[in-house]
Amino acid sequence: MPLLNKELRALLVLEDGGVFEGFAFAGNGETMGEVVFNTGMTGYQEVITDPSYKGQIVTMTYPLVGNYGINEEDMESSGIHLEGFIVKEYQPNPSNWRMRQSLKSFLEEHGKIGIEGIDTRALTRRLRLSGAMKGIISTKTKDIDLLLKQVKAYPGLVGRDLVREVSCTKPYLWKNGTAHRGKISVTKPGKKLRVVVLDCGVKYNILRLLEKNGCEVIVVPASSTGADIMSYKPDGVLLSNGPGDPAALPYIVETSRALVGKLPIFGICLGHQIIGQAIGGYTSKLKFGHHGINQPVKNMDTGRIEITSQNHGFVVVPESVKNKAKKTFDNLNDATSEGMKMPLTMSVQYHPEASPGPHDTDYLFMQFVQMLRKKRRKTA
Repeated sequence: MPLLNKELRALLVLEDGGVFEGFAFAGNGETMGEVVFNTGMTGYQEVITDPSYKGQIVTMTYPLVGNYGINEEDMESSGIHLEGFIVKEYQPNPSNWRMRQSLKSFLEEHGKIGIEGIDTRALTRRLRLSGAMKGIISTKTKDIDLLLKQVKAYPGLVGRDLVREVSCTKPYLWKNGTAHRGKISVTKPGKKLRVVVLDCGVKYNILRLLEKNGCEVIVVPASSTGADIMSYKPDGVLLSNGPGDPAALPYIVETSRALVGKLPIFGICLGHQIIGQAIGGYTSKLKFGHHGINQPVKNMDTGRIEITSQNHGFVVVPESVKNKAKKTFDNLNDATSEGMKMPLTMSVQYHPEASPGPHDTDYLFMQFVQMLRKKRRKTA
């Protein structure tokens, strides 16, 4: 068993006064965020590079993390977006044929703190019973009263627009698995379907799967208007995942409202919540959220049970969109709504791109493409 770095002690202090002691295996200093837990047994690289974790400190429930290092292929964005990373035990000697660097060096390269030696079972149980809560990690001081005062003054996630901090600032073309900056032609490339992705914190695997299914993919900033998007003459629009409170994004809701019903739209996670608001619904915050790769949902059309990858702390309240959209998926753990559809519009609360995770639901990208083709045939 690797020895803990006992020279750099770290404290985690929660807003309810809970204190957990550990050691920093990467970085130092202080960081604050909403403390949540992720139940994935693998995929820590995808977790830390997922923009949806902006504003959060993530606890991995699997006890050993870091054993296969970091590689170039599994990046879900260009960097790290979470505020801090908590594990039971860090493996300092990773081994994998694709590995390019260790988890420790990757976290430090991006100025993030990683701590180990925390009783993650006790921490997860506390979060399950009390709900996700604000927390602070510190290697600078042992003054618990001071840290508690700081964390209580932290604003949390409710009412905060974090999308602006993770969205791209200029449009780009996603081609051959990479982003291409520069002028984007309004002319469509032959018979290829053109999809504009509203980047609220999009994961790369969403873009990869759109391209894999034969689409030309244009990514635009979250601040884009409906007119901006329509200027690209798209066959369809994808509203991406992203961080923070969906109720704090009226400008994105307005953009979505201007597009719903005009052309095919696919919403994923935050995109689903945006569509819910655009049709007159509202969202609410979950007690501790869904974060992991093993969430069972029921397909309401087929009755089939599918295992999904999820990362969200807010949901669309079903009653608020009743008679406006048809529910398509149900979460079997807590009965929350996991999807809906309307003419030309489909959305899911989970991540069908499943990176990392099961591939039960990647067929949704094919369904979206079929919707695009059907719409094109009708307007031809």
